[in-house]
Amino acid sequence: MNDIKLFEHRQVRSQYDAEQEIWYFSIVDIVGILTEQPSVDRARNYWKVLKSRLLKEGNESVTNCNQLKLPAEDGKLRITDVGTVEQIFRIIQSIPSPKAEPFKQWLAKVGYERLQEIQDPSLSMDRARENWQKMGRSEKWIQQRMTGQETRNKLTDYWKENGVTEKDEFALLTNIIHQEWTGISVQKHKEIKGLESQNLRDHMSEAELLFTALAELSTRQIAEAEVAKGLNKNAQASKKGGAIAKNARKALEAKTGKNVITGENFLAPSKTKKKLR
Repeated sequence: MNDIKLFEHRQVRSQYDAEQEIWYFSIVDIVGILTEQPSVDRARNYWKVLKSRLLKEGNESVTNCNQLKLPAEDGKLRITDVGTVEQIFRIIQSIPSPKAEPFKQWLAKVGYERLQEIQDPSLSMDRARENWQKMGRSEKWIQQRMTGQETRNKLTDYWKENGVTEKDEFALLTNIIHQEWTGISVQKHKEIKGLESQNLRDHMSEAELLFTALAELSTRQIAEAEVAKGLNKNAQASKKGGAIAKNARKALEAKTGKNVITGENFLAPSKTKKKLR
């Protein structure tokens, strides 16, 4: 289960191993936060140098470092160095930063919250709502985002139950739906909004969220009606579902004279927005 955690509004990619009940966190993301690097590339370079030094010192936290596929800034799943809470604690000790202690407390809190969420799944949505509120989202936007996530979950559940199991396949089907209803790929949409590693849906307008939900709801219902199984059949259903949202989008744009797809985002003002071409 891939997830994005927030520390002081900065994103930390993570993955929870339910079988072992262990969190894995992206080391590059953490290094970037603690050293206040201005870009992912700078954080990656810092970690490369630090990793080399720790290896020479025989630091077991690095020699035993795991690697997992996590969503990269281009939207694709890429091999990333990750560490458990214990490993991250040891790496943090090698980084001089005033954020080190607050980050340790945050890591401990994340682990405790996950145990609570396992016992009561509704808590995860409550925490998501709290995070969006802290980020300044309106209640109307939050409700649309949560409704869209529920629609998304029902679709992915259908895929899982009908022969689509690989993460790359999920990404492919998602992109087919998105390409069909928007006319652009997920990656292109992120570029228009000036996003890197951020979650695209967290930077959608209310209209974009609504049409995404319509496309995914339509895809699931078409797949159910056609009893779609496997990647190819679900890809066909995805294209049909996306087309329904595309037609609705075009009808709305014709009436309002405004593009549904927008370059607007919720990034800090220092981030440069890209205009829709």
